[in-house]
Amino acid sequence: MKRFALVFAGLMAFAGLSAAADIVDTAVAAGSFKTLVKLVGDAGLVDTLKGAGPFTVFAPTDEAFAKVPAATLEMLGKDKEKLKKVLLYHVVSGKVMAKDVKAGKVKTVNGQSASLATAGGVTIDKSKVVKADIETSNGVIHVIDSVILPKL
Repeated sequence: MKRFALVFAGLMAFAGLSAAADIVDTAVAAGSFKTLVKLVGDAGLVDTLKGAGPFTVFAPTDEAFAKVPAATLEMLGKDKEKLKKVLLYHVVSGKVMAKDVKAGKVKTVNGQSASLATAGGVTIDKSKVVKADIETSNGVIHVIDSVILPKL
């Protein structure tokens, strides 16, 4: 089966087509989301974000996580439910491309609302989208420059 997948991928590449990876595999391949990917695993959300979706993920980079106080990250590491709330606050149901973002409140997968703005580029809770519209097989990733925190 693995051999078939490699042959299929090779044929797709030869034909100029691409088989988009899911959100998790795309984040892993990018190399700049190591902290996010680790925390998604720690929270038990890998299967969710590999699911059918579609999802829109506002993904903080490793640099964004470096801005979070160490005590906050430590607290989240010890409380799986709070970690899930934070991570799912970065996820919206549906596939929303940057050009389709409307300013206002949007309900996140954790159940709380985040604030979207479009003046001067897309932001979510004042975190700026620095790279938009990374399409995946089950949604889209928008890279953000800081971690957004819900009410815990």
